[in-house]
Amino acid sequence: MALARMKTIAAGAFGAVLVALSSVPAAAQDKAPIIDKPFAEHHLALQLSDSDPKKQALTLSVAYNLLKYYGPDRIAIEVVTFGPGIDLVRAGSPHRAEVDSLISQGVQFDVCMNTVETIERETGKPADLNPRAVKVVAGVAQILALTEKGFTLVRP
Repeated sequence: MALARMKTIAAGAFGAVLVALSSVPAAAQDKAPIIDKPFAEHHLALQLSDSDPKKQALTLSVAYNLLKYYGPDRIAIEVVTFGPGIDLVRAGSPHRAEVDSLISQGVQFDVCMNTVETIERETGKPADLNPRAVKVVAGVAQILALTEKGFTLVRP
């Protein structure tokens, strides 16, 4: 009898946990992982929020230069794109090879899905993104999360 009561209590507790988890906002459940570089001594978030080709090139240059200066194991770099800045992580971007090269060296490129969904809704066409870009719910929220984790924010 005591075993049956324990099973009932356990089942009730499990149900309460499920109810509690289901009330967590979707945005909190879908947070993109922050880049994991356990030996990095430096942490940098690069913000790109416009489609100016010079700013795109500058953002890529900053990432390359810091990898060269510190070495890929000593710096964590996350490039967060939102608004018109997502052009950098489109599949047909003229900087695609550079973005892929930086990703291969451990740089994370985030794309704001709020922006993507707005573009798709307005144009009626799916956005063709670099499949190696990390989808985040909101670019600005990702920047906030990074700065709260100790990343330095730079907007080239």
